[in-house]
Amino acid sequence: MSNSKLLQVARAGAMAWTLATVAGSAAAENGETPRYGGALNIGSVYVTLSALSWDPYDWNWKVNHDTGFYFEQLIAGDLSKSRKNGGKHRFVADASLPSDGLRGELAESWEWEANPLALVFKLRRGIMWPEKPGVMKTREFVADDVVFSFNRLNTSPRKQADYFDFVDRVEARDRHTVVFHMKAFNAEWGARFGWGYNSAIVPKELVDAGPSNWKNATGTGPFQIAEFVQGGFQTYVKNPDYWDKERIGNTDYRLPFVDKVTYRTIKDTATQLTALRSGKLDILESVGWRSVDELKKSAPTLLWSKRLSTLGQYVALRVDSKPFDDIRVRRALNMAVNKDEIVAAYYGGNAEMLGFPMYTDWTGYYQPLAEMPPSVKQLFTYDPQKAKELLKDAGYPNGFTTKMQFCTCSPAHGDLAPMIAAYLEKIGVRIELQPMEYGAFLSAMTTRKNAPMYLMNKGHTNPTMTIRTNFVTGQLWNPSQWSDAAFDRKMADVYATRDEAERQRMLREMTVHMLDQAPYIWLPTAYLYAAWWPWVKNYDGELSVGAVRPGPIYARIWIDQELKRKMGF
Repeated sequence: MSNSKLLQVARAGAMAWTLATVAGSAAAENGETPRYGGALNIGSVYVTLSALSWDPYDWNWKVNHDTGFYFEQLIAGDLSKSRKNGGKHRFVADASLPSDGLRGELAESWEWEANPLALVFKLRRGIMWPEKPGVMKTREFVADDVVFSFNRLNTSPRKQADYFDFVDRVEARDRHTVVFHMKAFNAEWGARFGWGYNSAIVPKELVDAGPSNWKNATGTGPFQIAEFVQGGFQTYVKNPDYWDKERIGNTDYRLPFVDKVTYRTIKDTATQLTALRSGKLDILESVGWRSVDELKKSAPTLLWSKRLSTLGQYVALRVDSKPFDDIRVRRALNMAVNKDEIVAAYYGGNAEMLGFPMYTDWTGYYQPLAEMPPSVKQLFTYDPQKAKELLKDAGYPNGFTTKMQFCTCSPAHGDLAPMIAAYLEKIGVRIELQPMEYGAFLSAMTTRKNAPMYLMNKGHTNPTMTIRTNFVTGQLWNPSQWSDAAFDRKMADVYATRDEAERQRMLREMTVHMLDQAPYIWLPTAYLYAAWWPWVKNYDGELSVGAVRPGPIYARIWIDQELKRKMGF
């Protein structure tokens, strides 16, 4: 599609309204009393994907999303500090929690010990593993469960290299105390084994029974899985023995409120929207901006929240090969892409010019474009004449020809790839586009055989990991093949730094440096929306209490079934 045609299409569909976030008011302020019972049907942020694994041992990125209903962790996000409860946190980031927004989950408390360095967790007493016929009898959750889970994960052949190397060993000091003995301090300890992608606590009895079989699954969390149909749905039912409570007003209520939660797997957008409009979905967690205007007209009582996508996007430029080993070429390509036009035309204004590698919600780490030095701002300013001059200075007065891969799994990239190619052709850079299926596309990167230009999405994860995985030598998710020994040493220093304010300063400097070096063509990050019906209570668009783990959020939602009936559903 040509740039002019794209502009015409986008402007024709541009929205003439400004979306105001309609937050779900705190129940205590409304004087509402929680109600038990009913079912919650959700089109999640991964509504197109069924579960990919049921066993944390597989080190699969999505496992918390599916097992986090019943597997718990030592630490979780503190939802009492969410915006709906008068706090400052939205809990929408995919795998990052603020340091002042944590609570013990299976852990009651934790503290550091010195000489030798250790992190000591005091566990909650009286939490029970529920009985699971053929798998285990009911028994208390104890420190040995934490030790077993960590050691098992640490011996997985799929474990990420160096992930737990800063931990010397884990031991049970007594029945309710776990000690993580450290070789060295690592600032990312919470994301590694506290509340991250690989932090679930799993009973040995389940492993013995067969952890990859969802029918064997059991855990201490608010729900237990009851049914799974690949490509269709997965249903979780209330755990009647769940230990946690929610304080509303001056009353503590046992959780969960609803009897059942169902994830619906729906592949296409039109069917997702129909399911929401018809009330078959109570919540649809990801709605693209093009659909919002129509939904507001056809279902005007829906409530909304807006967030920046947790997937940054860019075109990686292989700095280990010509011509992209020359910073002048990389900067030229950035200036040749009209990013303002992409935001205005392609996204209808629903995008952030600078939304990666740092996420806008990461206070202290994220710096807006307006605060960046002129050399960084230049990369986001459309200047094809300057781009041509830089190419000439680099020895490419007539441009060059290269290849760009992109994944057919992303409809947006099917539009953006030719658009970017059209921009670059204006400065003499001719792009051969190579669309690829997801498996081949991912394999190209992980085997370091990706094309010189590689258009992709990547999760922000957290403030340290986003810099490490994208720009540290040899990292799997480093498609530009960026390698700088001095930068690697700075990253190691960040992990060794205990003071968060100092880490923030260091990472801000490192982010500016990498933006300036332009190993990527930096592209805008889109905004997404969540929509839900008014009968969904105690909810404000929260998505995760750890790494893609929403189970405790759903446990705190209740359904006003009388209101639902009055609304005709």
